[in-house]
Amino acid sequence: MVENTKQMPSKYQPQTVEAGKYQKWIEQGVFKPSGDSKAEPYSIVIPPPNVTGKLHLGHAWDVTLQDMIIRSKRMQGYDTLWLPGMDHAGIATQAKVEERLAEDENLSRHDLGREKFLEKTWSWKEEYATIIRQQWGKMGISVDYARERFTLDDGLNKAVNKVFVKLYEKGLIYRGEYIINWDPKAQTALSDIEVIHKDVPGAFYHVNYPMVGSDEVVQIATTRPETLLGDTAIAVHPADERYQHLIGKKVLLPLMNREIPVVADEYVDREFGTGVVKITPAHDPNDFEVGNRHHLPRMNVMKKDGTINELGGKYAGMDRFDARKQIVKDLKEQGYLVKIEEHTHSVGHSERSGAVVEPYLSTQWFVKMKPLAQQALANQATDQAVEFYPPRFNQTFQTWMENVHDWVISRQLWWGHQIPAWYHKETGEVYVGEQAPSDEENWLRDPDVLDTWFSSALWPFSTMGWPEECHDYRRYFPTSTLVTGYDIIFFWVSRMIFQSLEFTGKRPFQNVLIHGLIRDSQGRKMSKSLGNGIDPMDVIDEYGVDSLRWFLATGSTPGQDIRYSTEKMGAAWNFINKIWNASRYVLMNVGDLTIENLEIKQDLTLADQWILSRLQTTIEEVSRLFERFEFGEAGRVLYHFIWDDYCDWYIEMTKEQLQDQEHDHFATKSVLVYVLDQFLRLLHPIMPFVTEEIWQQIAPQAASIVTAAYPTVKEEYKNDIAEKQMQELIEVITAVRQIRNEMNTPLSKALKMIIKVQDKGIEESLESNRAYINRFCHTDHLEIAANPEIEGEMVTQTLSFAQIFIPLAGLVKIEDEIKRLEQEVTKLEKEVERLVKKLSNEGFVAKAPAQVVEGERTKLAEYEQRLKAVQERIEELKPLI
Repeated sequence: MVENTKQMPSKYQPQTVEAGKYQKWIEQGVFKPSGDSKAEPYSIVIPPPNVTGKLHLGHAWDVTLQDMIIRSKRMQGYDTLWLPGMDHAGIATQAKVEERLAEDENLSRHDLGREKFLEKTWSWKEEYATIIRQQWGKMGISVDYARERFTLDDGLNKAVNKVFVKLYEKGLIYRGEYIINWDPKAQTALSDIEVIHKDVPGAFYHVNYPMVGSDEVVQIATTRPETLLGDTAIAVHPADERYQHLIGKKVLLPLMNREIPVVADEYVDREFGTGVVKITPAHDPNDFEVGNRHHLPRMNVMKKDGTINELGGKYAGMDRFDARKQIVKDLKEQGYLVKIEEHTHSVGHSERSGAVVEPYLSTQWFVKMKPLAQQALANQATDQAVEFYPPRFNQTFQTWMENVHDWVISRQLWWGHQIPAWYHKETGEVYVGEQAPSDEENWLRDPDVLDTWFSSALWPFSTMGWPEECHDYRRYFPTSTLVTGYDIIFFWVSRMIFQSLEFTGKRPFQNVLIHGLIRDSQGRKMSKSLGNGIDPMDVIDEYGVDSLRWFLATGSTPGQDIRYSTEKMGAAWNFINKIWNASRYVLMNVGDLTIENLEIKQDLTLADQWILSRLQTTIEEVSRLFERFEFGEAGRVLYHFIWDDYCDWYIEMTKEQLQDQEHDHFATKSVLVYVLDQFLRLLHPIMPFVTEEIWQQIAPQAASIVTAAYPTVKEEYKNDIAEKQMQELIEVITAVRQIRNEMNTPLSKALKMIIKVQDKGIEESLESNRAYINRFCHTDHLEIAANPEIEGEMVTQTLSFAQIFIPLAGLVKIEDEIKRLEQEVTKLEKEVERLVKKLSNEGFVAKAPAQVVEGERTKLAEYEQRLKAVQERIEELKPLI
């Protein structure tokens, strides 16, 4: 072997490999769109991470999948744009800044005032945006930073205001008093999907309400006795005969001594409890609707911070849960409480603050969802439908859209897009517009901001310059693929679809690739409370980013969760180290050969022809699987080709040629370099750093593998005959290795070996590759024939195309060999029985593809042939005992 002047360290060292590469890519501008107007555009907008903190492992998974897609498309010649950006994350970011303000300066936002508080929040944004960009760089994501956007930047604010005004003018945004989800800790409204329901211990409190003017009482049950303070009626079903005589009469509200009416409403479930319910229109969404039907007053007895207000009488000023305890105590003392029935019930909690959500009467801004949802559902029945991967999530999307409620979009915050609505100081007139009224001094602007998801819903087109008809919007919208977790289909994906259809008339993206959640090795969700969270930067420091990306890319199927473990990370590092060592071998043995001057001539060995043919199958499969976003399966195909075919077989076989220094073996060297080049290109979208490092060694004239062409199938290298012959050779070598292992015979000990073949073609094929068999099986005598003489005691291994005989002398007793062969008979009989049963199944034969059925029949014939040969060999050995 002739050593090359090119040098690679003996061991893969990720920190050394990764150093400086990302910055060089940025300086080279290789992540920018090509600008080739003839190329097909392919665009992705990054799901913008919140500027609330550092990225976690889920973000790393998300950007890895996107980077793999955009890198492969870039190499395939598309005009690619991956647009980065971040989300202001209204309630979450404001809470973080308020927390820091309290800890560092002992101040509240109110102490600072709105303007100065927002200055602090912008400083926070810059601090964490810098951290996020650094983490993106460590992950190697190939975004175009020149186009980076932020959900609160001027361009997006313009888009947000236009959308708000247009929806308002169409009657799809309205302001009204309604029961909303209220977070008393953050003191803001929440949409339904910002509420997390948890099962918690609670109770039904059964309370008697006395009828006015009689001794009769009616019993109701409630889980929230503190809302009793705001009752304005009790209700029964109009067809409930038990209570017909009470309808229109009045009851005395316990503790408050206020008379309230008995109303009849079909909302009441006659079968539940006593069939009588309390009606609190200001504190329950269903009661709100009942109250509207019966023109009941709405008594809001709670302040925004969750304490009882002045309408609560003696309970005013008490926290809602303290008031609950006191009210229950008073009801008991005054004889109204019948019983307390403990039970577990589902209670809504704020996703952000963790506080128990309060159904609260409030004046808010809403989006009327039904017309928008119908438009989105109708689009899914057209050829412009958004395609979900995996497809089952299309049903998730449709179900949510069919059952959607009006969306409360106002938030009582300072950090966010301030609502473009003004109220006249004297007349109370409401003005909604993209610009302030001309006589602004006579108007007060609504202090509230919009739900974060309102601006995020415009992300795919607002980031491209909409509402202006600019180049990026015309060229790259609609986008090609969105990658996101299944946990935000409702929050984000659905809203992007209906807003895009409403304002652009187009779907926002063609495909949505849904991934799952990252869990720990025990399958638990990662959380601060469990202390099982993993910082991706720590993983990168230990194993390298390419190892992390390989694990994230190949560890799951679309839509499924993934389990993190150090064992999987170690396996990923080992795989890259295997590639590293194989590359070192190539560089040490090919001299100055590069992809620029290699030449694959006609004088190819069987191994050369085989690896070239296997490469075409691999390219075909990986390309197909990438198109379907089946990255785990694509990784399996790549792993098998690189580890098994290229490293364990092909490289080992080239050593047979390259040890012979009398000849140049230029063809084999060319194949070594060519196949290495091709699989590095296939791997590059997953492992960008190590592939660039190695590829630069064999492509010194090229700028970067980032812009190298993606491999395509070359039909001239497909070779079924070479694949068949090589497979037979591999089976022979593997069988002999198995015999050595079972007989505990080391490779250093030479063996006598006879191969009995079925036909002349196999004999010629094996004979022409005798050197490989001698080398890998270490024989001192090898006979290949159709009818060789088999004398004496032999170890036998039966293949579908040949039988291998090795003299037993010094290896094993005949009794042990017969026992081993009988075990093989048992295995083969089970396989034959399984296939006979399968092929006897009329349903399978009728429904399965013809090639699958034929494949099973071929397997059955091979197993039957092997079974017969093993049984015959047992009979030959028995007389020798």
